[in-house]
Amino acid sequence: MLIITGIIAGVVALFMFGIHWGFRAPRQIEQVTPQNLGFAFEQIWIPSVANKRLFGWFLPAGNATQTLVILHGWGSNAELMLPIAAPFRQAGLNVLLFDARNHGQSDAHSFSSLPRFAEDLESALAWLHANHPAACEKLVVLGHSVGAGAVLLAASRRTDIATVISVSAFAHPEWVMRRYLQTVHLPNILIRIINRYVQWVIGHRFAAIAPLNSVCQIDCPILLVHGVDDQVVPLTDAHAIVSHCPQARLTLLEIPDAGHASVDKIEEHAPALLAFLREAGFRLS
Repeated sequence: MLIITGIIAGVVALFMFGIHWGFRAPRQIEQVTPQNLGFAFEQIWIPSVANKRLFGWFLPAGNATQTLVILHGWGSNAELMLPIAAPFRQAGLNVLLFDARNHGQSDAHSFSSLPRFAEDLESALAWLHANHPAACEKLVVLGHSVGAGAVLLAASRRTDIATVISVSAFAHPEWVMRRYLQTVHLPNILIRIINRYVQWVIGHRFAAIAPLNSVCQIDCPILLVHGVDDQVVPLTDAHAIVSHCPQARLTLLEIPDAGHASVDKIEEHAPALLAFLREAGFRLS
């Protein structure tokens, strides 16, 4: 009996380790800075939860009182979001970019999750309010992928965000998990067990953090940007978000020939993103 119990305990432990190992975020360290794009910047360290620090860059635009805060996606970093940041900085907005925990040059932590990305965004906003209060007259947050889900979640519980730009957001975490786990041909019962375990680890029910539900709690204008050719998070997720909450102030911008990580394609459509901000009351050059 003890042998059987030991074997079962070993299998469970291996199963749990496999989940944590399989869903760890790959870390990429920044190789360039905003100076490579011709922008003056301040390198910063943002205090976050659990005494962790977040690496970031603040790109001031003179005495501008409007600021864009950018949050990258899973396994990405602040540098990889610079192409998106550039047109907003050129239009006269301050820009704050930072690395979430376990990403870029930020501190390591036990695991990464959409709620923890949102926590880090709120830490960045707290830093901005404390260190550049004059730059917080009008705030827009932009996130990509998991970062998009995080900015929507944060905006659903804050009143200081004037506009949200979500790039390649999934509609529901359970859908993402199911799509991924089905690619490794796991049976449905095991997929359900894994989903329940992940919810227990992150401390949140998937439904409570799902972007299609977060948008229903946001009062400000939201721009959903999604690549038509996204194979990681299909365009149908964006359609599901829009149809689930018709009362939300949602605008969907579909980008032709763009996949999940096609930041260059998003950059090409910067005029549409800037036009959206102008309609939301931002003063741009």
